[in-house]
Amino acid sequence: MLNLAVLLEDSAREVPTRPAVVFDQTRLSYAAVNAAANQVANLLAARGIQRGDRVILSCPNVPYFPIVYYGILKAGATVVPINVLNKSREITYHLQDSQAKAYFCFEGTPQLPMGEMGYAGFQAAGTCAHFFLITADPAAPSPIAGATTLGRAMHNQPTTFDTIPTSPDDTAVILYTSGTTGQPKGAELTHSSMVLCARMCDLLLPRRDDDVYLVVLPLFHSFAQTPVMNAGFYTRATLVLLPRFTPEGALRAMDRENVTIFAGVPTMFWEMLNYPPADQLDLAKIARNLRLCISGGAALPAEVLRAFEAKYDVKILEGYGLSETSPSVTFNRWDQRKPGSIGRPVWGVEVRLVDAAGHEAGPNEPGELLVRGINVMKGYYNRPAATAAAIVDGWFHTGDIARRDEDGYLYIVDRLKDMIIRGGYNVYPRELEEVLMTHPAVSLVAVVGVPHPSQGEEVKAFVIRKAGATITEEELVAWCRDQMASYKYPRLIEFREALPMSATGKILKRELLAQEPAG
Repeated sequence: MLNLAVLLEDSAREVPTRPAVVFDQTRLSYAAVNAAANQVANLLAARGIQRGDRVILSCPNVPYFPIVYYGILKAGATVVPINVLNKSREITYHLQDSQAKAYFCFEGTPQLPMGEMGYAGFQAAGTCAHFFLITADPAAPSPIAGATTLGRAMHNQPTTFDTIPTSPDDTAVILYTSGTTGQPKGAELTHSSMVLCARMCDLLLPRRDDDVYLVVLPLFHSFAQTPVMNAGFYTRATLVLLPRFTPEGALRAMDRENVTIFAGVPTMFWEMLNYPPADQLDLAKIARNLRLCISGGAALPAEVLRAFEAKYDVKILEGYGLSETSPSVTFNRWDQRKPGSIGRPVWGVEVRLVDAAGHEAGPNEPGELLVRGINVMKGYYNRPAATAAAIVDGWFHTGDIARRDEDGYLYIVDRLKDMIIRGGYNVYPRELEEVLMTHPAVSLVAVVGVPHPSQGEEVKAFVIRKAGATITEEELVAWCRDQMASYKYPRLIEFREALPMSATGKILKRELLAQEPAG
C-alpha cells in the first residue's frame, strides 16, 4: 500500500507541535492539520465516497487547501484541484469530464464569487452527488441557498481516521492541463509518482529544520503542489500561505515569517525586482533568512536572475517540469548550476532530444524534449487516443524544444507550438526575448508570430518599458536589427503598460495573439 497522505501523517506523528501552516493570524500545527484532514476523510466516507472516486477542489492558498487535499487522499479518493478562476461553464466541464462524485469549493470574495460560480456549475453538471461550500469562517451560515458548508458538514466528525489502503499505481491526483489547444485534459498522477517526486525534491535541496516556505504559487498548480506543498510537508517545513501574489505582500511575508525558501515564476521575480517601495523594507533581514529561490514555469531572463540575486543576496535555482510529469523533470543542483539552463535530469528520470524525424539531436542542436521515468503520468483520464499520441514507447513528448550542452545541462529553446516560421526559417521567441531584455530601456517582453501575407509569419514584440524610458518603436527595431540575424529581428514593436498573465504568473501569449487583427 502507498498513499500520498503519508507525507502529512508521518510529519504529524514525528513533529506534531511544529507549525505546518501559517495564514494571516492563523497558525496550525502538523497535528491540527492532520486532525482536520481526518475529519474531511470521515465526512467523505460517511457520504459514500470510495477508493478511486474523483473529488474536485476549488480553493485558493488558504489552510483549507491542504486540509481538504489530504483528506480526500486519506479517504482513498482521487483529488482533482482546478483553477480558482474557472467560470461556471468551465466548472461544469471539469465535473462532468472527471466524473466527480463530490466537489469542495471556496466561497470566494465579492470580486471573485467562486462559491456562486461553483454551485451554479455543480447544478448544471447534474452528475456530481455532493457539494461542500468552504467558508472563511467555518461557523458561518451558508451564503448560498441550498449549499451545505464544509464547517457544518465537518461538525462532530471524528479527528481520527484509518487511511484507506491504496496501491502505488492508483491515481492520487488528476491535474488538468491548460487547454491551449482544445479542451483541457486531466493528467493522472499516481501515489507512487507524487510521493517519489516529493522525496526527490528533498534530495535536490539541502533540508533544514527551520525551513519556512512562502507559498504564493497557486496550490491547484503542479509547481506549487509537489516542489512546495508536498515536499514541504515531507521535510516538515512551515508553509506560509498567500492567496494572491503582490510584490509587497510577498516581501512583507518574507520579513514577518523569516522565510527561507521561495518558489516563483519569472514574472514574480521581475515584479519584486522592480518594486520601488522594496527599498523601504528591511532587505538585509530578508536576505539573511532567504537561502534559496526556485524559478520555474517559464524561462527566467538572465538579466532578471542576475539583478535579483544581487539585490537580495540569494541563489536562484532553475528547473523544468510539466503537469504530466508530476512535475519535476530537470533541475540545477545547489552546488552545480548554470544560470539560464534548466539543469540536468532529476533522480529517476531520463530525457532525450529528437529532431522532427525522431533522430537524436547532437550537442547544442535543438530537438523536442522527451521524458521517461518515475514522474510520468499514467495517461490522460478517459482519453486513450490523446495518451497514445503523447506517450510513445514509454517516452512522453513534451512539445518543448531544448538543446543540451557538452556538460549535459539542458536549455529550453522554446515551445514547439510557439516557434515562429518566418520565410521558411525557424525563429525561437525565447532567444529574442533574452536579447531584448538586455536593452536598458526594456523591462519585460513577449515575442510572438503574427500572420504575414508573404513571410507566413512576422515577428512581433510586446514590450513594457522601464520607468522613465522613452525609446520609440523605430529606435528599438533598429537596435534589434544590429543585434540579431536579419530573418529573426522583430519588425513590429508594440509598447504596453502590462502584459496578460495567467493565475500562475505566465505571460499569456495566446491572449496577445487573440488581440491581433486576422490576416
